[in-house]
Amino acid sequence: MTSSPFPTADCHNDLLIGCLHQRERGLTDPFGDFWLQQLRDGGVMLQVLPVFIEEQFVGEGALRRSLMLLEEAYRIESAHPDDVAICTTGPQIEKAIESGRIACVLALEGAEGVGRDLDVLATYFRVGVRMIAMTWNRRTMMADGIGERDTGGRLTTLGVEAVAEMERLGIVVDVSHLSEAGFWHVAEVATRPFAASHSSCRDLQDHPRNLTDAQLAAVARADGFVALNAFGPFLSDTPSVDSLIDHAEHAISILGPQRVALGMDFMYDLMRQVDPILGGALVSIEDIPFPDGLRRPADLAGVAQRLADRMPVEQAALVAGGTLRQHLTRLLPAA
Repeated sequence: MTSSPFPTADCHNDLLIGCLHQRERGLTDPFGDFWLQQLRDGGVMLQVLPVFIEEQFVGEGALRRSLMLLEEAYRIESAHPDDVAICTTGPQIEKAIESGRIACVLALEGAEGVGRDLDVLATYFRVGVRMIAMTWNRRTMMADGIGERDTGGRLTTLGVEAVAEMERLGIVVDVSHLSEAGFWHVAEVATRPFAASHSSCRDLQDHPRNLTDAQLAAVARADGFVALNAFGPFLSDTPSVDSLIDHAEHAISILGPQRVALGMDFMYDLMRQVDPILGGALVSIEDIPFPDGLRRPADLAGVAQRLADRMPVEQAALVAGGTLRQHLTRLLPAA
């Protein structure tokens, strides 16, 4: 197995939902059985763990389901205290990494669990959430996701208020999955840096989940960062590891390497672990291009090596892990 030439970091891995589903089906420690070794083999020092709400829980079940998924993260930390640390401040990230543990940051991929009650944002902050996307592909009370882009909807009044409240609390606003009109509304009202946790470049692959060059530049102006998504259909019609590096080189040309990271969005194993209703789309796994080298966390070692092959090693080290470490350490509360 390829060892990583330098530490890696990933801004998006939905492993919490996979672990919860497997535990609900009788497995005692699905994280320890599979994910932990994957992360170690990939050289992962920092992992953002998003909470995704399946279609069947949208509505009044969203808050309960999100709390169950957050508890899954704390269960993982309790079971593996020598390997995993949930971090809520910048110094905690540095301390965890320096101790050899994987620093984990909790996030929400969509604000269904918030509903219309912004006080719940403070509750999420208290339980450790430090990054929130107001939407997944669907519509929420705050904004339209990319699946509703034809409406041309910007943020709702609640969404504008949510951005201000997240900034007050110290939660990073995540614009991945947000409709393009919603993205520009965030850019208009935000007063602190915002980020895209798992989005690639539309100039290379014309997919609505990707960001235009103008959007990439707007993230840079906001002093934020973009973590590139490795899901095959977002990269190329014939995706490969080199397709991801192509996106990295393009993003660097606009943002600079100090604002380009990885948000891999590994789905190959999750689509086998989670009920097929995941995301409300019954899709045959065989119809989705999952290229070799971009399937699971252990593949991050090879991605890091390929980055080093194609760009200066200092840039490669930033994209592979240094950028995300620096920005989250900076953007999370200091204490």
